[in-house]
Amino acid sequence: MTHSPRLVSFLLTVVLLPCAAVMAMYSPSAAGSPAPGALPSHSLQSVPSGQSPQAVTTVLRAATILDGTGLTLTDRDIVVRDGRIEAVVPAGEGRGTALYEFDQITLLPGLIDTHVHMEWHFDRSGKLRSRAVEETPEEAILYVAENAWVTLQGGVTTVQSVGSRSEAALRGAIERGLLPGPRILTSLGSIGGRNATPDELRSRVAQFAERGADVIKVFASASIRVGGTPTLSQEQLDAICGEARARGLRVVVHAHGPVSAQRTALAGCTAVEHGALLDRETLELLAERGLYYDPNIDLIFRNYFENKDRYLGIGGYTEEGFEQMRQAVPKALAVFQEALTVPGLKIVFGTDAVAGAHGRNYQELVYRSREGGQPPMDTIVSATSLAAESLGMDGEIGSIAPGLAADIIGTDGDPSRDITALGRVRFVMKGGRVYRNDPAQRQ
Repeated sequence: MTHSPRLVSFLLTVVLLPCAAVMAMYSPSAAGSPAPGALPSHSLQSVPSGQSPQAVTTVLRAATILDGTGLTLTDRDIVVRDGRIEAVVPAGEGRGTALYEFDQITLLPGLIDTHVHMEWHFDRSGKLRSRAVEETPEEAILYVAENAWVTLQGGVTTVQSVGSRSEAALRGAIERGLLPGPRILTSLGSIGGRNATPDELRSRVAQFAERGADVIKVFASASIRVGGTPTLSQEQLDAICGEARARGLRVVVHAHGPVSAQRTALAGCTAVEHGALLDRETLELLAERGLYYDPNIDLIFRNYFENKDRYLGIGGYTEEGFEQMRQAVPKALAVFQEALTVPGLKIVFGTDAVAGAHGRNYQELVYRSREGGQPPMDTIVSATSLAAESLGMDGEIGSIAPGLAADIIGTDGDPSRDITALGRVRFVMKGGRVYRNDPAQRQ
């Protein structure tokens, strides 16, 4: 069995190295902090060997902090204790046992990708995982663990994976600290079925709820590769979303065209995914009904085109389908640009990251800002506080504020001024634990 260099790096870093060595890689000293004489009089020390970051109070001192709600803070200390942000105070006033100092690096909340497929990967043949190549459960979990690792290293600390039943194990391992990766919310599968009765669909929602799904994923239209036509009626969507609401679950709906998206809104679902063919009337309906709109307008297409040979001939991936996707690119961009002009429409960050795209999530944000025209700060908010709100987790993640989980990343440069800085992640903290700490590249 062979794996990519990224997986080998993951194994060496996280599994094979002794714990103390791994912690040393991400200790404050690795950031190139000032000499001891530059530290305040209450001299903060690195995390003691073998001691959990949650057992110490950590201070992150930065010249620039983006709080995730659109505000820029300057010269502040973020005090982290027990995995949470305890306080944000003027620089020099933070007290703790470990200090990280940042000058060129800008701190902001960990990014939140609301639409990924963590289990998708290329198998040992180099092509999209399919039944053509036998794969053991041990192989599969290593590929998925790699996806989780590179996603986290790319600055994404929370994902909503609208994927498969197997993700429950990955979610649990990350929650228990056995594997490094982003916080995972998973649908554990999806609901479709053109001919299913409303009662059958309610039963499927109940089954996902009993298995522990965090969200319900629904296919209300066909793939963009075959035109994105509606596949579920209003009655069917009403049944699904009504049952989910009764169980306290959100519903995200794959819907490309106006009809399927309008039915989604009228059914009281939570979010429309993709929506590459929507018109202004439908976008205004989404805003009126308070739905979140998750357009995936760049990375999903770019990744498919770059890896065409690895997808072609598997499942529904055909030459005709790829041509449909190429035709959809300018349409999706135009819909996104129209969406930006709709008052009150809540546009969140999602990539639809599949095999080949994990760890590159930020590219979607760069495209939205540079090609789509979304102001960089609005782009950042869509991937932090607004994305958290769409997951019902705005009281837990998405902002740098006291009481919230310490999910904090650092970029080389200020992404509110240069959105490409999101591709230069140098620091990653999730739940108070540091997973990456690289020096900025001096100019």
